[in-house]
Amino acid sequence: MRAVVCKEFAPIEALTVEYVPNPEPGAGQVLIRVAATGLNFADLLLVQGKYQEKPPRPFTPGMEIGGTIQKLGAGVEGLRVGQRVMAILDVGGFAEAAVAAASDVFPIPDGMDFATAAGFGVAYGTAHLGLDRRAGLKAGETLLVHGAAGGVGLAGVEIGKLMGATVIATAGGADKLAVAKAHGADHCIDYAKDNVRDRLREITKGAGVDVVLDMVGGDMFDVSLRSIAWEGRLVIVGFAAGRIPEAPAGLLLVKNASAIGLYWGAYRKRNPKVVRASFETLLAWHTAGKLKPHISHTLPLDQTVKAFQLLAERKATGKVVVTTGL
Repeated sequence: MRAVVCKEFAPIEALTVEYVPNPEPGAGQVLIRVAATGLNFADLLLVQGKYQEKPPRPFTPGMEIGGTIQKLGAGVEGLRVGQRVMAILDVGGFAEAAVAAASDVFPIPDGMDFATAAGFGVAYGTAHLGLDRRAGLKAGETLLVHGAAGGVGLAGVEIGKLMGATVIATAGGADKLAVAKAHGADHCIDYAKDNVRDRLREITKGAGVDVVLDMVGGDMFDVSLRSIAWEGRLVIVGFAAGRIPEAPAGLLLVKNASAIGLYWGAYRKRNPKVVRASFETLLAWHTAGKLKPHISHTLPLDQTVKAFQLLAERKATGKVVVTTGL
């Protein structure tokens, strides 16, 4: 089968597409014929050796896929050969076939195509657990979403609106903010040209924001803490800006505020029931037409490097998906 291979931690241009042996499922695993693979910022960090986890090399990157079950390993129940599914992986997604733990495989609705399935799990799963479980977002509260045109950010905008919040979106540039607006953002701030703190003060009439979903870090994290409301919650998802900020403890104390970490992938191993319950909610919302996943670019497997470049150069909105043609 064809697969993208990362031989050493290196710039993304070093990735190659090669023929490798077909994988076989072990006990408790399933083999999936991959139709599409979603690209995540974590993949970008992983192949460069900048992620918190470093798999042994060589390896095939790719954390989420959509496809059809080809084979069941020993002991697998509740799934069947030929079933249309999405799956979350540690690695291995950018390939024509991949092995996943049965606990990380989720049947997809008839109305969901494989490209959508491939880009759904990580973005919507992260946003939902961040807002619902970690922040406890309530109807009537104000939600600030940084990087609101990205995968997790756009999902956060949609989910925040569904949960009854007033959503403020930040992104760099009018085109990206237009995408966030189309997906439900009530207010938009261009951090490339606006004074974000002043605009937040204006929008909230000085009250501050109740919840922040932050995939950016850096300066936006600093602005968020100074713009947070009494008993506000800032959910830390990532650091796309590059700088890992530090939270001033005194500011958290005087506002009774919380800075909350979210490493979504850890729930898969530490509490998989939380992920499954979240996906049940999200897939039901999708079936009801309440979620509108946005894919800005779809590329074939042999253009995976270009897909990575689109993400690295901030040229994508929503999700970038790679397809195998199978």
